[in-house]
Amino acid sequence: MLLVSEPILGAEEKAALVAVIDSGWVTMGDRVQEFEQAFARLHEAEDSVAVSSCTSALHLILHGLGIGPGDEVLVPSLTFVATANCVRYVGAQPVFVDIESAEVPLISLDEAEAKCTARTKAVIIVHFGGYLANRDAWQSFARRKGLLLIEDAAHAPGLPAAGTFGEAAAFSFYGNKNMTTAEGGAIIARSRSLREAIRRARSHGMTSGTRQRLDSRSPDYDVTMLGFNYRMDELRAAVGLAQLKRLPEWNDVRRRLSLHYRQLIAALCPSVMVPFADPWPSAHHLMPVLLPPGVSRQAVIDGLRKRGIQTTIHYPPVHHLTYYRENCPDSRLPRTEEFARRELTLPLHPRMTPETVELVVNSLAATLGAELSMEVTA
Repeated sequence: MLLVSEPILGAEEKAALVAVIDSGWVTMGDRVQEFEQAFARLHEAEDSVAVSSCTSALHLILHGLGIGPGDEVLVPSLTFVATANCVRYVGAQPVFVDIESAEVPLISLDEAEAKCTARTKAVIIVHFGGYLANRDAWQSFARRKGLLLIEDAAHAPGLPAAGTFGEAAAFSFYGNKNMTTAEGGAIIARSRSLREAIRRARSHGMTSGTRQRLDSRSPDYDVTMLGFNYRMDELRAAVGLAQLKRLPEWNDVRRRLSLHYRQLIAALCPSVMVPFADPWPSAHHLMPVLLPPGVSRQAVIDGLRKRGIQTTIHYPPVHHLTYYRENCPDSRLPRTEEFARRELTLPLHPRMTPETVELVVNSLAATLGAELSMEVTA
């Protein structure tokens, strides 16, 4: 089965894990700090904070910025549910915003402006599929409205511009991302004081860590805030350091494969629409396409699966999930809903080759042809 996403893990990662095990120190030590500095350098940032997941990163950002009960946060519904969940974690209310268009499925600036109220405190922009939102436009909007600007950059590691939009950005290293630590995430924040507050909050609000207490030979510590257990361990940091070295190369492979996809789809599947006109600043995390209106997506999924090709969808709209239907019942996002009905995510990862892309597109063309022929016959 050709998978939608597949991590690249090999001898270097194995050696890194063995070195951590042999060291006898497996959590919050030198490798975590080294990984934080290396990730920051890649993004041309002063520093970063490594955490247990992108979800914890978003939660820590909102918590560190003081967002809480009575506040509203603008979020897209075309995202993974964690983007909205983290708003609920701090007691605030997510306000779902439609996408700009099927061609640009990013949170709409005009719609965000229309949904601002006196309670709106922040907006979370999601770089869907790795495609960056318009930084200048969103910075101008945030300044004009007095809002905190936050990036969900789960899909965009390795792009220096990611993490430069507003107060902070959250990144993901989950197993299907452009680089992985199995589970894990990182935060880039503009303010040193915010970074330090986040760094302390990720570890129960303690004033020192175990390694710091060992080095200082003092067992004393204090707790100065309500914190969480959102630490990254040495094993994940070691894998992350190995992965970071190859991330720019892998992102470039993704870029070239994405371009090949676009060219072949235009030639062989002209009824299929590919969002984001090329070139567009992107880490090319996903290969999303929109099937023609009226085509059964499930039939296409089944047809490709019979040919050994996995596909998936990004995403079921968050406002349609049961929890949010019950808690945000009045959300109506027609562009998001139409996009989500027709979207299909094709395989894209650095293990693929141009020949693999050709196999996928030829299979898609054959499956679509069979589906459309059935519709005509019916």
